[in-house]
Amino acid sequence: MSNGTEEMDISGVKIAVVDDAKTIRMMMSHTLRNMGCEVECAEDGYKALGMLRRFKPDLIFLDITMPELDGYQTCSLIRNAEDTRDTPVVMLSSSDGIFDIAKGQARGATAHVTKIPPEGVLREIIFKYTQRQVAA
Repeated sequence: MSNGTEEMDISGVKIAVVDDAKTIRMMMSHTLRNMGCEVECAEDGYKALGMLRRFKPDLIFLDITMPELDGYQTCSLIRNAEDTRDTPVVMLSSSDGIFDIAKGQARGATAHVTKIPPEGVLREIIFKYTQRQVAA
């Protein structure tokens, strides 16, 4: 059965989902696992930092609005840590406002997506930011 996504194989990609909302974590991890990804979740920025060091994801989905350490602060810490400095960070926002996007980029975010992104959008983002460039 052909659905146009065979060329965007993301199976085995390690994804971290950081969101304080349990339903978002559950829905995203379920969808990502069904696409063949390995998924680890954290409910806040502090827990995320420890999980990221241990799990070493290929890409991080990071909620902007979280208590204590918000997504922007967490993104800055991710960018300042040697082992996660180059890991793509996709900010999850309940709005796609230009301010959120600009603020995320200023903190080192790779991309921005409105949560919960449809499966096709998730696959495109993951494929785009996790494909290893082969030197010619």
